[in-house]
Amino acid sequence: MKGKRVFVAGHRGMVGSAIVRRLASEDCEVLTVSRDRLDLLDQAGVRRWMADNKPDAVVMAAAKVGGILANDRFPVDFLQENLVVQSNVIESAFRSEVGKLLFLGSSCIYPKLAPQPIREDALLTGPLEPTNEWYAIAKIAGLKLCQAYQRQYGVDYISAMPANLYGPGDNFDLQSSHVVPALMRKAHALALSGGNNLEVWGSGTPRREFLHVDDAADALVWLLKNYAGDSHVNVGPGEDVTIAELAQAVASVAGVEATIAFDTTKPDGTPRKLMDVSQLFATGWRPRYALRSGLEQTYAWFLQHVEKGDVRLGAA
Repeated sequence: MKGKRVFVAGHRGMVGSAIVRRLASEDCEVLTVSRDRLDLLDQAGVRRWMADNKPDAVVMAAAKVGGILANDRFPVDFLQENLVVQSNVIESAFRSEVGKLLFLGSSCIYPKLAPQPIREDALLTGPLEPTNEWYAIAKIAGLKLCQAYQRQYGVDYISAMPANLYGPGDNFDLQSSHVVPALMRKAHALALSGGNNLEVWGSGTPRREFLHVDDAADALVWLLKNYAGDSHVNVGPGEDVTIAELAQAVASVAGVEATIAFDTTKPDGTPRKLMDVSQLFATGWRPRYALRSGLEQTYAWFLQHVEKGDVRLGAA
């Protein structure tokens, strides 16, 4: 990475900002651009910016993301916006002869009932989870576009599929957040009110793996430096927990002795989603955060930024 100019698309998001933090320890120049100066939906604008700034590498971390509720309500937004943004960035990078590109996907690309743990070659072997298929289809198209550029033109465009991410900079709006920040927000409300009834969507039985965003950023920079293969790479801790266990852990971190109330009228989603990370681990990378310590660090960040008034809370 020494002396390279690295463009991080989506630098203000949770993942993008973590990547920027991680790249600060590399001897490289980090390029970012705000949305008011460059709309990634504008193909001509993206082409022009890429040609003018000439990055050596691009990390495609920009995406429209959200939880089950948001995916269900806005399928057009999640499919169309992600398709357009990622195609604009990838195509413009190729036109400007960018040497390395890393596309950031999601573990939701895999079939709902894929064998566990999920290997990279499980892609496209079965139906997707319906609650987020629009986002998943866009991400599949992005990784396949990178693969197509690599095969047709020999460029070094790779893709990484992270597990469920959490950490500093997350979205704590209950209408659009993922499970960790949603539970953390609810547990914090109980800590303030003295209540003890923590509502959890679904039955609590689905199993998920959770990766601290700073570990994800470290893995992504590691792949930028050490990987050039044709296959996408799973990025995760290699361990999972039930949603019920996660809820208890979040409540404990928030200092709440909570009774978990499961709202079984809400969907569970995929029964289990644990990725096989043997390909990544074989390169020598390992995460630093255990789930408990990661949740503690995230809750401390949440408390600090709630006091400052700069955490996106939205309506309770």
